[in-house]
Amino acid sequence: MTDIEQGLSFIDIMVFAIYVAIIIGVGLWVSRDKKGTQKSTEDYFLAGKSLPWWAVGASLIAANISAEQFIGMSGSGFSIGLAIASYEWMAALTLIIVGKYFLPIFIQKGIYTIPEFVEKRFNKQLKTILAVFWIALYIFVNLTSVLYLGGLALETILGVPLMYAVIGLALFALVYSIYGGLSAVVWTDVIQVFFLVLGGFLTTYLAVGYIGGDSGWFAGLSKMIAAAPDHFVMILDQNNPQYMNLPGIAVLIGGLWVANLYYWGFNQYIIQRTLAAKSVPEAQKGIVFAAFLKMIVPFLVVLPGIAAYVITNDPDLMGHLSHVAMNNMPSIAHADKAYPWLTQFLPVGVKGLVFAALAAAIVSSLASMLNSTATIFTMDIYKEYIAPKSGDYKLVNVGRIAAIVALIIACFIAPLLGNIGQAFQYIQEYTGLVSPGILAVFLLGLFWKKTTSKGAIIGVIASIPFALFLKFMPLHMPFMDQMLYTLLFTLAVIAFTSLSSSKYDDDPHGIALTNEVFATERGFNFASYAILIVLAVLYALFW
Repeated sequence: MTDIEQGLSFIDIMVFAIYVAIIIGVGLWVSRDKKGTQKSTEDYFLAGKSLPWWAVGASLIAANISAEQFIGMSGSGFSIGLAIASYEWMAALTLIIVGKYFLPIFIQKGIYTIPEFVEKRFNKQLKTILAVFWIALYIFVNLTSVLYLGGLALETILGVPLMYAVIGLALFALVYSIYGGLSAVVWTDVIQVFFLVLGGFLTTYLAVGYIGGDSGWFAGLSKMIAAAPDHFVMILDQNNPQYMNLPGIAVLIGGLWVANLYYWGFNQYIIQRTLAAKSVPEAQKGIVFAAFLKMIVPFLVVLPGIAAYVITNDPDLMGHLSHVAMNNMPSIAHADKAYPWLTQFLPVGVKGLVFAALAAAIVSSLASMLNSTATIFTMDIYKEYIAPKSGDYKLVNVGRIAAIVALIIACFIAPLLGNIGQAFQYIQEYTGLVSPGILAVFLLGLFWKKTTSKGAIIGVIASIPFALFLKFMPLHMPFMDQMLYTLLFTLAVIAFTSLSSSKYDDDPHGIALTNEVFATERGFNFASYAILIVLAVLYALFW
């Protein structure tokens, strides 16, 4: 076996260039204005509410799978193992819950943004608080982390300086998404998902095959399980050094539900594409499609991380690597180098395809986050407080400018995120400081008519210091448990305050729920049961 080298060949570069041309071409083509018309806010921010189910589902996955998964989750696979897959597999179940119980209410309200729903259910004050929070979160956490992890991948694969890599990714996302809005984002996402799945599959297949050698892929998988049995356990015990990140059975019944319900149910850049569907049933079909795709994601991003762990701990396998590869190999301290490092095992041409998949993961999420940041700023801040009489043409242009400004800020901050270890865990932990409070507001706001605006505001504000108290006190508590306790605390605060101020009457903005609101088609129900069965089998196999 010959030495394995890093870098992209001319053929790889051509493959990647073709991918870039396809994405930009499709993005600009779908962005064009119809003859004699200009884009309305519904066209720009909600794709004209015309998306079919398969575009909704593909776009949900493209928006979700980013450098966070390909780089961050693969790094966690290197450090922790398959247990990190709970984020993906439980997300499939969460999507079913969102599709049946949350989405019908949102679409029924005819909203553009999640803060807009907050105003309709509570008041303008809480809407503004959450709108500002989400804009800050998208810019300073989501956009910056995706740019940093994507830049890290380019730096590892190509040797490009981090700052140049960040700027290049930003410009790529900017070119096709800013002008066309959500339509450009969603229709290019359909193509991006193809690259994501194919590139992830090829990396997994070839990395595991390298471990198996002449004996084949299945022999490689068996060797991985034998070499790192602790990396193929879904439920960690307290003796596991990674227990604080994934605290055993609490993953299934505790704080991970907080993270998943918040992310999939009330995250603007995720829920926005479902709001753009043709109808509620069409959106629900898209959600089921996304749930099936989520179940295969760990095999595309976590398994490669485990393969990298096995290779770097096997002297015989390491003996075939070049000196360059030896110097750049991942470690527990730098686990997020695992996936980019694995690209060295790919043959010419395939490496360009996988590189395109990485870029697809990064720029699709960047485009989604930019569009949602622009939507919230334009509809909930600019139109509400700065220029309420603005027409569609003005609002669309403001949205474009807001996206550009957000991207510039994120580009400056992204390189400062170095030395954060497992980036996926880092992002989850710090988002977890605020997600329990917001989730509590929405759960009670949706399903308990006595919830008042005063209770919601006091609850969401009180949740932050409580979460910080649990995090920084010497309690040695897993952050998932912190999220669960913060959620329970916030629910209690909101309930107590609401009952104290409303004298036990229903809030006038409470939502009247009927069985018809939650009625779903037979196909949705059948698919949901199928997903439950598959999840049960997966956890039984890797318990």
